[in-house]
Amino acid sequence: MKVFLVDDEIVIREGIRESFPWEETPYTLVGEAPDGEMALPMIRDTNPDIVITDIKMPFMDGLELCRILRGQMPWIGIIVLSGYDEFEYARRCIQLGVREYLLKPINSVELRTVLDRVSTQLKDERTTMEHAASLRARMGGDQKFLREKLIGSLFSDEAAEEDAGNVLDQLETMGCMVKAPWYTVIDAAFTPVGSGQDAAEALADGSGGIVHASASRTGTRLLVLGDTAEDAEERAYAFASSLVRELERSDCGEIRVGIGEIVDAPEKIYYSFKTARHIRHILVKREDEQPLILGVREMGEVSDDKQVPTVISDAKLFMSRHFTDPNLMLQDVAKAVSMSNSRFSTVFSQQNGQTFTEYLIYLRLNKARELLRSTDLRSSQIAREVGYNDAHYFSYIFKKNTGITPSEYRVQNQNQPE
Repeated sequence: MKVFLVDDEIVIREGIRESFPWEETPYTLVGEAPDGEMALPMIRDTNPDIVITDIKMPFMDGLELCRILRGQMPWIGIIVLSGYDEFEYARRCIQLGVREYLLKPINSVELRTVLDRVSTQLKDERTTMEHAASLRARMGGDQKFLREKLIGSLFSDEAAEEDAGNVLDQLETMGCMVKAPWYTVIDAAFTPVGSGQDAAEALADGSGGIVHASASRTGTRLLVLGDTAEDAEERAYAFASSLVRELERSDCGEIRVGIGEIVDAPEKIYYSFKTARHIRHILVKREDEQPLILGVREMGEVSDDKQVPTVISDAKLFMSRHFTDPNLMLQDVAKAVSMSNSRFSTVFSQQNGQTFTEYLIYLRLNKARELLRSTDLRSSQIAREVGYNDAHYFSYIFKKNTGITPSEYRVQNQNQPE
């Protein structure tokens, strides 16, 4: 299970990072941030299973972060840490789907207990939903099976586009609220199909109603709802990334995911599906064994074999000029290349072979190694020079990625050429 930590107190982050025996547990700390605004794009980028967040933070507090995660990535388990022993905070956290609410300070034993509890909940829910999906597929006939068939009819070649509104009306009479200002369709193919469909449906069931699944012959098709066009795009790419993770956990291979056009009316859903299917068909023909996610806008960029590499080059150039800024965030780079955050995160990682976070760390540590070799600057000064306000975090990241501390690297490499 991947864990992400959000807290504006360096001492708290350092305590959890350094005192908890991560290497002795089934948990990996994949990142941390001092507030929700910085955390959100990093969470999209690292795709954690569990987020541990403080309540009171500057810029974007924990409650707002929880609200956004519930709306866009509700499959993430959230643990709230707070120094405020007030019922109102606990009540609001529960309303936002928070799994655990703990008061600071917390020790390693307590944290392990809570992580185990949340991990078990997530695994049990995933297993339960996958079993339920498998049972429905074998038995059929229940109301949910009918709902899935109705959703599937939106993607049928035989269905008239003008019938889409009636289908959505029928779904709403069954309690399935699928009307939204914006829609987009995800068409995913994978092998083996059966277990992957169960995993995909389980993830959609855990989305809080923003994604609805329908099995297909080659995989699964999903209807994504959005309040705005940008919202639909963010949800689609975030869900697609999590879908790939769940399919890989289910030992699926040959994973290809197409994201269709974002549309603003029920009768256009079929058009979104057709564009998603077209992209997925093209992806299936590619021999790359790695999972692939491609959206309709990238399709045009890939077809002329120019735009995507250009975007990635522009992004990397921007990062090379700004990586020493400790406040540099994914959304800054995404904005610089005119992409939404989740779309940029997906495209960058697939084209570059590293996530945004991994590449940013690479740039910073590469510069840090140079300074350690060629100067007598203290480690804390070098940390600031390369974009880390927290010298302890810099040392942690350095050792995690190189296997040795900055001081050990200096002893071994000072005055040595690269």
